[in-house]
Amino acid sequence: MEKKKLDLNSIIGFVLIFGIMMWIMYQNKPTQAEIDKKAKQELVEKSKSQEPKVSETVAPVAITDSVQVAKMKTTLGSFAYSATLPSAKTAFTTIENELIILKIANKGGYIAEATLKNFKQISKDSGKLVQLIKDNNAGLNIVLQTKDNRVLNTKDMFFEPTLTKVGANQILSMKLKAGENQFLEYKYVLKPNDCMLDFDVHSQGLSSLLNTTKPADLVWNLKSYRNEKSISYENRYTELIYEHEEGKDDYLNQSDDEEEAKEVTYVAFKQHFFTSILLTKTPFKTSKLVSSNLVKDEKQDTIFTKSYSATLPLAFNNGEVNYKMNWYYGPSDYKILNAYDRNLDEIVSLGWGIFGWINKFIFMPLFGLLGSLIPYGIAIIVFTILIKLAMSPITYKSFLSQAKMKVLRPEITELNEKFGKDPMKKQQETMKLYNKAGVNPMAGCIPALIQLPFMMASFQFFPAAIELRQKGFLWADDLSSYDSIMKLPFNIPFYGDHVSLFPILASIAIFFYTKMTMGDQAMSAPQQEGMPDMTKIMKMMLYVSPIMMLFIFNTYGSGLSLYNFISNLITIGIMLVIKNYIVDDAKIHAQIQENKLKEPKKQGKFQKKLQEVMEQAEAQKAKDKKK
Repeated sequence: MEKKKLDLNSIIGFVLIFGIMMWIMYQNKPTQAEIDKKAKQELVEKSKSQEPKVSETVAPVAITDSVQVAKMKTTLGSFAYSATLPSAKTAFTTIENELIILKIANKGGYIAEATLKNFKQISKDSGKLVQLIKDNNAGLNIVLQTKDNRVLNTKDMFFEPTLTKVGANQILSMKLKAGENQFLEYKYVLKPNDCMLDFDVHSQGLSSLLNTTKPADLVWNLKSYRNEKSISYENRYTELIYEHEEGKDDYLNQSDDEEEAKEVTYVAFKQHFFTSILLTKTPFKTSKLVSSNLVKDEKQDTIFTKSYSATLPLAFNNGEVNYKMNWYYGPSDYKILNAYDRNLDEIVSLGWGIFGWINKFIFMPLFGLLGSLIPYGIAIIVFTILIKLAMSPITYKSFLSQAKMKVLRPEITELNEKFGKDPMKKQQETMKLYNKAGVNPMAGCIPALIQLPFMMASFQFFPAAIELRQKGFLWADDLSSYDSIMKLPFNIPFYGDHVSLFPILASIAIFFYTKMTMGDQAMSAPQQEGMPDMTKIMKMMLYVSPIMMLFIFNTYGSGLSLYNFISNLITIGIMLVIKNYIVDDAKIHAQIQENKLKEPKKQGKFQKKLQEVMEQAEAQKAKDKKK
């Protein structure tokens, strides 16, 4: 009985608890507005959960709508397939090594940025790394013609990137797909510590889609950025260079120019100290090359120097394209380019003929050795001293010849007075005097002519010496550019808006050098009848040469001005030593008198020929008088 009572009490307790819970739930029942709000939230969450998930590396740019795909197919044909594939979230794929950073655009598959890690700009953006490609200044496009008469441009279509690594090499495959196994591929291979990368272009399974009866045009263009302090100086050495017809190299003019070339194996868009090169192992049959000068006004045109374009035909073989090529983005360094053994050393202008030989086999090895041991400013000075010392025997012979002519001057003057009315006789007697005295009047000119190629070679060597870039000396912060010590508030035509100090010093040195040499020549060379007054010409040159030096070199690299200053300074010193301590006028006079007593030397070929010419001229003159 007691147990039943307990069960009844338990039931009553449960009923009471249940009733209390129901009352609490009723009191906390949500309002209709709260119910509606919750329903909307659930609907939003449900719709979000049904959207496709996006990974961290893939963006939802693929076109999946059938209507959109059909629309794309009307313009891209089978290549509309490429628009249905996922693309990288960023628009670029980056590869880099110790020397260069390259950003390749997924759209177009071309190099959109090329940054050199070890070089900085010296122009108004001084301090920033040199970028050969940035902000769409360059492009690469292959024009494809389909069998259904469409013209497609690869620059407008998306490539699928795949980046892998084989050993230390980075391999980037960019595929423009027309189907799972139908594609056009750009393959970039970047090696460690190298500015040259492999670039292969090949197609697979496209023979059924493309019109392969004529080549597809690869169009490469670039607007070269200004990187140096003087845009005019930089633009002077900025040019398009190419190799064609089995090793011939050529270039387009500095002004606007275009050329059609056959069997092209490389095209270089040079920017003075830097260059962009496309090379191929399969020559391009007929290529169109264009260069345009963008610097019309140096005050306004301050960003770009030249605009380049190359249209290169890619031939089909069995319906497919397959080209093994290379890109080079880096310094115009002779040693680096020459090491590739692909004739790229011609891109660095060292001069033609004997000037190039002097630079390649004398200047470059010697200066390279000195630059590896001492700072470049001091290396230029030591380099100049060694060159001038090596040339001092020639300087000595030239000065000795002038001294001999100076000793003979009184006798030549006497002949001029004696045979003044008979030019032919005067010339014959003068030549006899030279022959008796053992003096060659041309001996003073020959040494000067021997030295001339070395001087001309220096004009090519120093502007091409990238080693001087970003290297300072004394007040010059960069030996590859001008050494401005004063900014002018105005622009002087042909001079500029600044004052460079090394050209001033070089001009002063050349003034005194010219004064010394021309003074002795004027004294040694008597005035000849019917000939221009050399004394007046020499006096004019005394002032014209330094002024020309001052104007020309004001915007040139200070390394070249330093070389010329030291060169003229040393030459002056050598001549003073020769004049005061080596050449003795009394001894020369005695030697000449002794030579006169000896049997006259046989006339040289030049003297004999000169005499024959003069005799013929005199005979013709006599005939004219009779008429």
